[in-house]
Amino acid sequence: MARKRYSDEDALRLLREIDVHLHDGLDVVSACRKAGISDKTYYYWRKKFGGMGRPQLVEMRALQRALLRHWSERQWRVRMIG
Repeated sequence: MARKRYSDEDALRLLREIDVHLHDGLDVVSACRKAGISDKTYYYWRKKFGGMGRPQLVEMRALQRALLRHWSERQWRVRMIG
C-alpha cells in the first residue's frame, strides 16, 4: 500500500471524524478503517496533536517557523565568525 502524506489540517479533520465514529460505538480499528488510515497512524496523530484545534495548530506552526529562523541565523553567524 502506498504511503499518503496528510497535512496537519487533514490529520485533525480525520481525528475528529474518528472521534465521532468512536462515540457512535465503533472500535478504533473499524473507525480508522472507515476514515482510511491505520490505527498506528491514529495513535501517532493523537499523541502528536492531542486535543489541539486549528488555533493551536496555527500557533505551533508559527513557533516552529520562529525557531527555524532563529536556528538559521545562529548557524549563519557561526559560519561568519569561524
